[in-house]
Amino acid sequence: MADQPEKIDALQRRGLMFILSSPSGAGKTTISRMLLDADSELKLSVSVTTRTPRPGEVEGVHYHFVDDAEFDRMIGEDDFYEWAHVFGHRYGTPKRRIRAALKEGQDFLFDIDWQGTQQLFQKDQQDVVRVFILPPSLEELHRRLEARATDSADVIESRMERARAEISHWDGYDYVVINDDVDVCFGKVREILQAERMKRQRQTGLIPFVRELMG
Repeated sequence: MADQPEKIDALQRRGLMFILSSPSGAGKTTISRMLLDADSELKLSVSVTTRTPRPGEVEGVHYHFVDDAEFDRMIGEDDFYEWAHVFGHRYGTPKRRIRAALKEGQDFLFDIDWQGTQQLFQKDQQDVVRVFILPPSLEELHRRLEARATDSADVIESRMERARAEISHWDGYDYVVINDDVDVCFGKVREILQAERMKRQRQTGLIPFVRELMG
């Protein structure tokens, strides 16, 4: 009987695609980093982009950086789960390796916007978990964008306009969390991830386990 808990923990399960979306400045990137640091079973889905690397960004770690011709080739070969235009550049999620890894129980974290979330959900509903992070107020969101000191006033206003549009789609997500305190928000998001991992339909090892249990 002492070995039983270990056996249960080892049950095979299908991986999931855990999506975090938010307006720019609402905390999505910070929460994503905290999740990846705290959870060794979660891997970041590395997107393909046509924009140039920012200081400190590493090819294959933060993004796969390609030119427009290569991005067009990948579209033509149906090698994206989803792709979208964002601030004058294109971003896409390559799907071949992800589909294979999901079957083996690997979880992936996606840092994508509402448009990408919709496309991903339409193609693979059973594996997708959608979480939207809201700022406590638009005033606080504006303050956070200014505090970055990386964008001009015009760019900040453009981000605020986009934020209002993104927030209007909040009801297209499975979970909505307000980021008033980053540690509290992180705790809630992590609880969502753990609960989703335990859903019966993802526990593919339960059928043989229960058969053996009942046999």
